[in-house]
Amino acid sequence: MPTIFVYVGAALAEIAGCYAVWAWLRGGRSALWLGPGAASLALFATLLTFVPTEAAGRAFAAYGGVYIAASLGWMWLAEGVRPDRWDLAGAGVCLAGAAVILLAPRG
Repeated sequence: MPTIFVYVGAALAEIAGCYAVWAWLRGGRSALWLGPGAASLALFATLLTFVPTEAAGRAFAAYGGVYIAASLGWMWLAEGVRPDRWDLAGAGVCLAGAAVILLAPRG
């Protein structure tokens, strides 16, 4: 599975799982949101094991940039709050850092 698809899937699963907890604690939703939220977080963790690297820390570090960008997309699409230029600039810096970590030539 191509790495970008793994990262995007992991980001969506993590955001959905965290949002389920947020909806329960801060949004007044039922505790029944926690079951799907936990399953989503388990899927997130499982997906990251498919990143082709010898170091889990490297996979997690590169994933961080994708997570930040996906979180801003969630904020815009699910919450109706449009990212501002500073949000987008920060996400760009994070994605650049993730690319350096993930794509660096290693011997």
